[in-house]
This record gives sequence, structure tokens and C-alpha cells, in this order.
Amino acid sequence: MLTSVGTKTRDKASASAKNGSIKLVTGNSNPALAQAISSYLDLPMTKAVVRRFADMEIFVEIQENVRGSDVFVVQSTSYPANDHLMELLIIIDALRRASARRITAVIPYFGYARQDRKVGSRSPISAKLVANLITHAGADRVMTLDLHAGQIQGFFDIPTDNLYASPVMVKDIRDRFQLENVMVVSPDVGGVVRARGLAKRINAPLSIIDKRRERAGESEVMNVIGDVSGYTCVLVDDIVDSGGTLVNAADALLANGAKDVYAYITHGVLSGGAVARITASKLKELVITDSIEPTEAVRNAPNIRSLPIATLIGEAIDRTASEESVSSLFD
Repeated sequence: MLTSVGTKTRDKASASAKNGSIKLVTGNSNPALAQAISSYLDLPMTKAVVRRFADMEIFVEIQENVRGSDVFVVQSTSYPANDHLMELLIIIDALRRASARRITAVIPYFGYARQDRKVGSRSPISAKLVANLITHAGADRVMTLDLHAGQIQGFFDIPTDNLYASPVMVKDIRDRFQLENVMVVSPDVGGVVRARGLAKRINAPLSIIDKRRERAGESEVMNVIGDVSGYTCVLVDDIVDSGGTLVNAADALLANGAKDVYAYITHGVLSGGAVARITASKLKELVITDSIEPTEAVRNAPNIRSLPIATLIGEAIDRTASEESVSSLFD
């Protein structure tokens, strides 16, 4: 399968002096997002090969001179996670052996982030293992979006920028809602910090849902903390996978007097029957970003909408290449 590489010498004198040419490389996880980032950066596209042998081994060939270049590899570790992770590692290795000056792994969705601690005896911390693999493959820095847990940045022994989708979401919320009637809701206690940050940006009150997870992939809503009566509730989280938490949360909020329930989630994993579950639920709308390439089922779902994040990531790439502040994007 052919994928794309973009190349451009930056116009800024500082960027040109510090970094030389910039190249944008993508695997097969989300070529549409990589193309949108390329368009934002105005990088002309060339060709690279990321394909499979008959036994499904991955083969990569970068068909462009990258010696001395500042290379950004755009690759989410979304489904199939292991295939896309191996593509990322092999692309990085190919670039390192081709004498790229600096390699940045741009991972909009870091798929192993939920395995960030031991959940029982003799269980792995897979997020740390994946961080080690990316580092030892030859990446010089990592850029990702809304990590499941911020401390995962510390799993990497190289500089790591964790971007936030909240500016994109805040703009969409401001455009679509009367803010005086909006209440931001965290679907669980662990997401309070994320929800509070968004609530502060739009000056909205905050509510929390206390839930008990009986077994993996299932959740039971126990209690709504806060008076949601008469409000349009906006659930905020980083990942929606099975969709069970959101559906149960919407039911609980409506039972407690909420007017409508929407959800703004960064990463739409939406595995198994999640799309059908969301479509049949009382959720007015689920809004996700395109950090994971939407499936046909997601694109056709009447109450699921995708927000583009290419501008956010493209601007962060531009600032990284020119040695400017990335954190100021979120001030």
C-alpha cells in the first residue's frame, strides 16, 4: 500500500537555520489526517511504501532523501493496534538508518495508554513497554493528543508533548450552545480534572457521575453528584470504546432532570457494537475528533460527528520545527 511523505523547506529564517527541511511521513493508520496536516503545513506530497509481505510482515521504504531532515511521523496506534504500532516502529527505524537529523513520532491516539499501571498481580504496564519500544526504535521526541493519564509522559525518556483537544471542543461548544444553560459533566471521578478544565474555559458549572465498574467493558452508573435539572449536559472524556459508560451516564443525567445530553470525546475507539449502542441511546450527539480514522459505520451514524484536529497538530508540528513554544497554544 502506498502512503505519503511531505517535504518542505520552511520559510521562517529561524526554522530553516535550525532544522533544515521538514518531512512529514505517515503509515496506514490515518492517512486522511496526515493529508490534512500536510495541507495545513503546505508540504508537497511524495511517495513512500508501507506494505505487507505474504506472511503479513511489514516492509517500509522511504523514497525520499531524509538525510539531515526534521521528520515527523504521523501514526495513531488505533485498530489494528499492533499492526499500526509495528508500522510506526519500522518507519522510525528506516528513517534513523537513512540519517534523519531528528525524528518526532506524532501519535494522535496512543493506544496502550489505558495500561498505565498494574491492575493486579503479575500484570504488565504495557504503556511503559510501548514507550520504550518507540524510544529504542530511534524516535527523538513524541507528540500525542489527550493522553489517558498525563503521567504517561514520564514513561518516555525523550521529550514528549501532550496536546489537548479542548480548544477545538470549546470553539464548537461556543458555536452551538447557549453557554448559560450548559453544564459540563465528568462521566467518572477519574476524569474530573479534564472536565473541570473545559468547564473553566466556558465558565460553566461542573457535575460528576459516580459509577461502579462491575467487569471490564461494562459500567453501572450509581449516582449523579450535582444538580443537573434543566441543564444541557456535556459529557467530557478522552476515550469512548464500548460506549457503555456514555449511554448509562446519559440515562442517569436525564433521569435527574437534564434537558439534553451531549458528549465530547477526543478519541472515538468505538469497538464492537459501540456505534449501534450510541445510535440507539438517548445521547443527543456524540462529538469525537479524527485522531482515529472514522469507520463507515461512524460516518453514517446520525448522532455521531467528527471534529478535525489537523490544524491543531499541524500548528504544533510547525512550532516544534521552528523551536517555538507549543504549550502557548493552550494558554
